[in-house]
Amino acid sequence: MLSTIKHNKEAIIETVFEKSHFCFVAVDENGIVTFLNNNYCRFLEVVKEEAIGEHVTDIIENTRMHIVLKTGEEEIADLQYIRGNHMIANRIPVFSGGKIVGAVGTVLYRDTKEWMKMNTHIKNLLLELENYRKQLRKQTGASYSLHDIVGSSVKLNGVKEKIIKTSSGDVSILLEGESGTGKELFAHSIHQLSERHNKPFVKVNCAAIPEHLLESELFGYEGGAFTGAKREGKMGKFEMAEGGTLFLDEIADMPLNAQVKILRVLQEREVERLGSEETREIDVRIVTATNQSLEKLIEQERFRKDLYYRINVVRITIPPLRERPEDTRVLAKYLLRHISNRAGRRVIDFEKDVLDFFLHYGWPGNVRELENVVESAVHLTNSEMITKADLPDHMQHEMAFNHNSKSLKDILEKTEIEAIGNALKQVDGDKIKAAKLLGIGKSSFYEKAKKYGF
Repeated sequence: MLSTIKHNKEAIIETVFEKSHFCFVAVDENGIVTFLNNNYCRFLEVVKEEAIGEHVTDIIENTRMHIVLKTGEEEIADLQYIRGNHMIANRIPVFSGGKIVGAVGTVLYRDTKEWMKMNTHIKNLLLELENYRKQLRKQTGASYSLHDIVGSSVKLNGVKEKIIKTSSGDVSILLEGESGTGKELFAHSIHQLSERHNKPFVKVNCAAIPEHLLESELFGYEGGAFTGAKREGKMGKFEMAEGGTLFLDEIADMPLNAQVKILRVLQEREVERLGSEETREIDVRIVTATNQSLEKLIEQERFRKDLYYRINVVRITIPPLRERPEDTRVLAKYLLRHISNRAGRRVIDFEKDVLDFFLHYGWPGNVRELENVVESAVHLTNSEMITKADLPDHMQHEMAFNHNSKSLKDILEKTEIEAIGNALKQVDGDKIKAAKLLGIGKSSFYEKAKKYGF
């Protein structure tokens, strides 16, 4: 009797996992694949024995199984893009003794012909949606949305959720974060999610515009207002953004006299062109960004406290890449795919030691640095895989230090690399200032910077 029951259970399990038209995967608490049924192996074109024991992100494209392990929340009927097809995926965490011990995932794969017909329909709808998005981007100037921000770490998801909550209103938002974290992409996303999404998105880089031109750029001017002014005058950025969003990037670099005028515009909701005595009412939402501490600048009397309170109604801090290393792998692979396609080169993946190094590297330049490293490697490699030899010199030195001996030479080189990187970060890449900060001559600094690939 017991043997019959056991046999029946085994038959049921085999039918569910191997003879159905579903794809099944199971992972442990670390995201390592512990089970992959034959349907899924055939679809992914992988050997079961080779797949089991690998991290799920290395086996399944665009998987979120490792995310479910962290959140403990099931994801039902999620659209997942795998091997050129849009599949319907379910992901369920497995608990034992109140702790997550793994997760189980299924992908709907009922009837191939029926599914391919549905998949073609989905692709057509997505292409149509993307076409509408492109048309809207041309009209408004906002090029990115939240979907363009790659990563699903707990910290990044927290930022995305905060943006979703606050985008719909007209509240002023301050984005703060280190250089290269993607603050502009988040600003675009705020606009796209707002009720103003079909109105203009206008960006002003406060650090890039000369001080004597900043006011005319922001507020515009009447014809003949000053020497060199256009006869017909010019509309300022505030007027250009009417009804939409004005993004003031690097707000910390704005001169004090311009800060006074912006404060007045935000308070009165009207703008006055240079050379004009008339005011124009404006309806603009303000989003600002900075990589500096505005509080410290206020203490140094380089930023107005009253303007700070106007723009800092909601503050959103973008975490640096080193604080969300779990995003590094998927981001690196996304950039590799994007850059290799753009360059017309077939580079499909990274060697394991390269990805391992990426996970532990500090990324002082954040996502921008990662993108530069991947782009450089794509053009330097002679194979389909990015290897250690394709990385910048200073990264190769650091990899050698981490994996090989710790001789005095290695320690000195690692110290120099960290010191140079930190100095450049503090002065926003200005090598002359970095040399002064380190107390060494310019020629010596340039020599070391060249040696380590800075």
